[in-house]
Amino acid sequence: MSDTAERAAPASPGVGLTHRQILTVLTGLMLGMFLGALDQTIVSTAIRVIADELHGQTAQAWVTTAYLIASTITTPLYGKLSDIYGRKPLYLTAISLFLVGSVLCGIANSIYELAAFRAIQGLGGGGLMSLALTIIADMIPARQRSKYQGYFMAVFGIASVVGPVIGGLFSGMDSFLGFAGWRWVFLVNIPVGLIALVVVAKVLNVATERVRHRIDYWGAAALVVLLVPLLTVAEQGREWGWGSTASVTMYGLGAVGLVLFVLAERRMGEEALLPLRMFRQPSFRLGNILNFIVGIGMFGGLMSMPLYLQIVKGLTPTESGMLMLTMTAGILSANIVAGKLISQTGRLKAFPIIGAAVMTVSLLLFSLLTVDTSLVQVGATALVMGAGLGLLMQTLTLVVQADATRTDLGVATASVNLFRQTGGTVGAAAFLSILFSTVGGRIADAMRSTGPEFAAAMRDPAVLADPANHAFLSAMQSGATPDLNDTSFLYGLDPRLARPVLEGFASAMDTVFFVGGCVMVIAFVLTWFLRNIRLD
Repeated sequence: MSDTAERAAPASPGVGLTHRQILTVLTGLMLGMFLGALDQTIVSTAIRVIADELHGQTAQAWVTTAYLIASTITTPLYGKLSDIYGRKPLYLTAISLFLVGSVLCGIANSIYELAAFRAIQGLGGGGLMSLALTIIADMIPARQRSKYQGYFMAVFGIASVVGPVIGGLFSGMDSFLGFAGWRWVFLVNIPVGLIALVVVAKVLNVATERVRHRIDYWGAAALVVLLVPLLTVAEQGREWGWGSTASVTMYGLGAVGLVLFVLAERRMGEEALLPLRMFRQPSFRLGNILNFIVGIGMFGGLMSMPLYLQIVKGLTPTESGMLMLTMTAGILSANIVAGKLISQTGRLKAFPIIGAAVMTVSLLLFSLLTVDTSLVQVGATALVMGAGLGLLMQTLTLVVQADATRTDLGVATASVNLFRQTGGTVGAAAFLSILFSTVGGRIADAMRSTGPEFAAAMRDPAVLADPANHAFLSAMQSGATPDLNDTSFLYGLDPRLARPVLEGFASAMDTVFFVGGCVMVIAFVLTWFLRNIRLD
């Protein structure tokens, strides 16, 4: 179904470095990357508590999408600026911006303030991953690169282990050292970030070839005009109406942004954020289409899993974080195996195909979850999903890098995060929109089909004597739906009364997972068209 192409990776200036020297540099890079990975895993398990505290459960998508928008737009800028000024100063800048955003997030007083401060975090986060991968590409030949990228996956895995536990611990505390517990989800970045700053400043002294660039600020501005309106309608469309005047206006602005972006990139030529000529390279073009699609499916799963575990299954943030470790185990094990095999054979096409298939299956299995699904089944499915992600993430990076010349390497690597995070931004906004646009109707359906246990609870004097139960029943009898901006009311309800609400959430989440699975089917089909690149 595809042609075989033999292509050698560009020579790297760091080929002469010893394994020990490479690991010394990796230490600094991994600390910076750990900062970003830790933040993501902490927030994912704590977001329900944070949104409840700030009374913004239905608006929580902005906390994720604001970060992703900022990091998506700045990712290619970091690639260009690092070509001009060097990797080290830009990496230090990325860490510093991330720290400033973390401090501000720790003092936020509303869900929208938190979203704005997360955007500042994203300005730094856009450089943490892409610059680390670019520096590794500077130093190491393509065939050996997967082995060293495995260290990054190990860091991601450690952050995935530590993050959910710390996030759950802090979000479960009323206060710690004078601050509300959930605020430490962000403030904990400060000591980690300061250590990363010191280490990176000391060890990241690898020489890279400087390339003079003009900076494509107009392209970056056009990207904002393209993404922000589309994400706004993805978040607000359920309330505005998908065909309303406001929604249509957003569609139009997004289309204008797309046209402006293409015009800006054509005008800038070689200095564009994404030079249009690079899209003529088959591996770059298809690899990044896949990164976009995988980003959608990945964030659909990663956003919905903690919500299912905490809202439907009633787990604490710490407990849900511990269960998510099975996904981490899948990512790490699949990544290690893929890295070794790629280093031995130089071939990688099979891994994206298998990874997309595995991830599709896992999301479709998640779409079968109910209130009564065992945690063993949930954990096993998360393990499968992690394996799919582990096979996809580093291999698609290598696919995109394969056609790049050395002068294009920074842009090519940054494009991986650009497309993956754009997909993730779209996925997070769209899937949370699907969830909260359907959950009200699903809860209403579940209320209409309640069984004898619910009726018995309504007649139980002990149940009715509890103010929380009484308030809930009064609201239901008046035709009102529960306030989903704060789901903590579920923990005070009699389990028989809470059951329809939990069934409604589980049903709505099933829809989210099913849509994610359908998106990944598209990715699976496209992986067969990847060229059979050989890495030297």
